[in-house]
Amino acid sequence: MAISGPGKSHHHDDEEFAPSVFSEINITPLTDIFLVLLIIFMVGSSIVVEQAQGGGTGVRVDLPKGAAKELHVQPRDFPVAILKDGTTVIEGKSIDIPSLTERLRALVKDAPDAQVIIQADTGVAHGRVVEVMEAAKSVGVERLAIATEAQ
Repeated sequence: MAISGPGKSHHHDDEEFAPSVFSEINITPLTDIFLVLLIIFMVGSSIVVEQAQGGGTGVRVDLPKGAAKELHVQPRDFPVAILKDGTTVIEGKSIDIPSLTERLRALVKDAPDAQVIIQADTGVAHGRVVEVMEAAKSVGVERLAIATEAQ
């Protein structure tokens, strides 16, 4: 026989020990994740656009204005950028004329119909452009183009 006194009650308040139910969903962490992803995609897409506008060289060149027809760049085409200070850049790296000649020789061997596209800055000396053109012609490049901005 159990004796219950005034301080000993067998009855517990059920609401006190019931599992709590979330009545709201906290979306702050989800919003943070979406904002981080948005920033990543914005930075990534701007890099892709910069590379597409630069013709694949990875450098920005201020091209001269011209009224020539639109050039359709093929994947096998080989862009060569000449910066304002005369630096020649291919595939995102600075290169000298002898090394450029060797790289173009390998290009002609691998893809004889590839086109070399010269992207010379408006302020570059004419002689530097001619050096690059001569290097291309000396190894047998048959298709040579000079990139310009549409007027």
